[in-house]
Amino acid sequence: MSIVYILIPLALVVLAIAAGALIWAIRNRQFDDLDAQAWSVVLDDDSKPPGGSDEDKHEDRDQEDP
Repeated sequence: MSIVYILIPLALVVLAIAAGALIWAIRNRQFDDLDAQAWSVVLDDDSKPPGGSDEDKHEDRDQEDP
């Protein structure tokens, strides 16, 4: 039973640290653009992410070497 007196405050401290980290991440805009970093892994540096306008798609076709 005496371990509960240690575990409850320890759990509250861990919860406070996790909540603080979440609030810090939200305030520093860490969750604003989640898709750009994911696409940067699979695309070349000169490519644009999918979903662009039709004009962008035609420009990409014109620039490719045959």
